[in-house]
Amino acid sequence: MVSQEDLLVSLTLHNFSAEMLKEFAIKIVKPYFGGNVNEAVRKLMEKAIAEETLLNQVMTGTNQG
Repeated sequence: MVSQEDLLVSLTLHNFSAEMLKEFAIKIVKPYFGGNVNEAVRKLMEKAIAEETLLNQVMTGTNQG
């Protein structure tokens, strides 16, 4: 059986300006995620997926996930 930990990957970001990363860290990561960039990216990705799923359900009139 494959566990969730077996599916974890490392991620490299390309073409992000230092200013954008700095602003993200100051305005989002530090106040909302205690300075943990990994947690911030993971939670924001989870939120985006959940919101897209909800929007898709509303648009198609289904409640399946």
